[in-house]
Amino acid sequence: MPRSVNHVASKARRKKILKLTRGYFGARKNVWTVAKNTWEKGLTYAFRDRRNKKRNFRALWIQRINAAARLEGMSYSRLMGALHKAGIEINRKVLADLAMNHPEAFKAIVEKAKAA
Repeated sequence: MPRSVNHVASKARRKKILKLTRGYFGARKNVWTVAKNTWEKGLTYAFRDRRNKKRNFRALWIQRINAAARLEGMSYSRLMGALHKAGIEINRKVLADLAMNHPEAFKAIVEKAKAA
């Protein structure tokens, strides 16, 4: 009796991954074993970099807040301590956005933090 391999399913599985590796260089896009390895490694990079993205954005927000705070005569750490002491709960993302796009609102927050 001939061996049953279900070529329809295995070909569909390969085709799905080859479609995902379209645009890669050389054998990475059309040789099954190389494409599969490339695709799997890409998933590990994606997993790692979803976490690194959060880290990078937090660092960017801190730099922006620090730059704006120093224009108001305060360092980043003193500003964050003063905000905590004043009971102003505002996250770094929003604070950085205010520092960049609404300097007068950021200045008002700094003044309120200084007063407390």
